[in-house]
Amino acid sequence: MSNCIPIRTTADTCEVAWFAALCGDDYEFLGVPDGELRSSYAHCSEIVRRADANGFQNILLPSGWIAGQDALAFAALLGPQTRQINQLVALRMGEVWPPMLARAIATLDHALEGRLCLNIISSDLPGTKESNDVRYSRSSEIIRILQGLWSTTGPFSWEGEFYQFALPSTEPAQCYQQQGGPLLYFGGISPAAQDLCARHCDVFLMWPETEERIQETMQTVAEQAAAYGRTLDFGFRSHVIVRETEAEARAAADRLISKLDPGRGEEIKRRSLDASSAGVQRQDALRTAAGSLWIEPHLWSGVGLARSGCGSAIVGDPDQVLAKLERYMELGIRAFILSGYPHLDECDLFARHVLPRLRTCRLNELQCRRLPHPVTPLTTAPRT
Repeated sequence: MSNCIPIRTTADTCEVAWFAALCGDDYEFLGVPDGELRSSYAHCSEIVRRADANGFQNILLPSGWIAGQDALAFAALLGPQTRQINQLVALRMGEVWPPMLARAIATLDHALEGRLCLNIISSDLPGTKESNDVRYSRSSEIIRILQGLWSTTGPFSWEGEFYQFALPSTEPAQCYQQQGGPLLYFGGISPAAQDLCARHCDVFLMWPETEERIQETMQTVAEQAAAYGRTLDFGFRSHVIVRETEAEARAAADRLISKLDPGRGEEIKRRSLDASSAGVQRQDALRTAAGSLWIEPHLWSGVGLARSGCGSAIVGDPDQVLAKLERYMELGIRAFILSGYPHLDECDLFARHVLPRLRTCRLNELQCRRLPHPVTPLTTAPRT
């Protein structure tokens, strides 16, 4: 590794995940609806089965209040249909009463025999608008409740700002993964988001930026985690366009946005609950600062013209894409969550040209002996 950023997984390996478009994010031409690519159970389940067959180690199941599939229910249905892939289920903190959420997670974790990871989401709940302080405080409290239920036996009581309860037993919440429960992945660029991950989570996810900015963010978050006596792994969420030649890859990128109406693109972006987040604004600012859709060599930001969240793609021939990913590994990245349009086609292309050449692992297997999370209940008075 070319820097001194402390990371949890020091082996020169990475976990490579694909993306299941549960929230309707699949196109042949960006921004142009396609009935065959809509978020249906049939289409999204085929993405998961294809990623499983192609050898990806994980797959992200996103969450959002738009027409599509519920991530937790979807994961339960797909578990018996997959052979080896983990499922990274996105969960919006606050949508489910925490003890019942813990039981649902435990049930799924047993059904998957430990092939479960969780992507913690702290954006607004559907139909609400709250301050960052409220959202992250509630998320922090829920994570601590979940980790407490997973890490203790016997009675469990909680007196916090948002939740108060007393349970006679934690047995319904005991996971298949006994060393602290499923790994927690988290992404967010605001100071509150970084602090939450540094305190509680296992993998800090970042969206595409310049390598210099990525290193700065990793250093900041690593230092915050160290202040809490912890180390993290770092992940990178990106789209990818790989073809046999660079010219073909660039042509595919141009084709993807060739039918995009700018107004329709903005409409698609605004429908997401995180459209005004600090991370999304930073993605837009990077594209503006670059003065073109190319942020740096082989990193193209055209996807962000019609997508909230991750807005850039690694573009190039197999050697170029591999070199870019290996460069990120040199920086300390240990998890990649990739996607492409259409998702089935790009899944096959990446699996054919690049995936077999990467040194892969599963983070939850490498970290299965991690210490249970300490339980530190809040002592503040209940909200009135």
